[in-house]
Amino acid sequence: MDYRLAREKMVKNQLITRGIKDPRVLQAIGKIPRDRFVQEALVGEAYNDYPLPIGHGQTISQPYIVALMTEALELKGDENVLEIGTGSGYQTAILAELSRWVYTIERIRPLMENAKRILTELGYRNVFFKAFDGTLGWKEYEPYDAIIVAAGAPKMPQPLLDQLADGGRLVIPIGNRYSQELVRITRKNGQFVEKGLGGCRFVDLIGIHGWQDSVKES
Repeated sequence: MDYRLAREKMVKNQLITRGIKDPRVLQAIGKIPRDRFVQEALVGEAYNDYPLPIGHGQTISQPYIVALMTEALELKGDENVLEIGTGSGYQTAILAELSRWVYTIERIRPLMENAKRILTELGYRNVFFKAFDGTLGWKEYEPYDAIIVAAGAPKMPQPLLDQLADGGRLVIPIGNRYSQELVRITRKNGQFVEKGLGGCRFVDLIGIHGWQDSVKES
């Protein structure tokens, strides 16, 4: 099926009306087939404004949250971006549209392999994948102009701050396991400036600098 009209409606009704303004972000989200990144049984719900399960206790975030986090990165097109939590690969595709290189880490290998397959089928060639503890970042390609974390952390993982370039932006949910504050950290001359972007709820960020184990959701 052709979901172009569904994407147009999603961008207009869920994003623009709620304050998303960056034309590049809106264009990317309007282009990418979100239906390709959800389970087959849920394809009909792909463009609704809520998260959906993707297996292994993980979710694909609601379109508005994806747009909000992406806009906060202020991507211009020439950045190296680190993504923590590949998940379905949907956010990865948006980052690939908006930046030069995307380095994405996923601790659950089957999710990473599925996302890699879909992104390859869609023609993305500027994405590098790694199955690893995302709280440690990916030192080999640091520093990063932008870092996005698609899981809730109890505190800021120090390795991610260390790998952020001067002038770079890091967007991450911080809080307890049931609610978080979406935060943008900007590095300026070695200092970190924080801005709150609103409340949210994400799955746990598991790792050495995150939660040590995952709570099974009921």
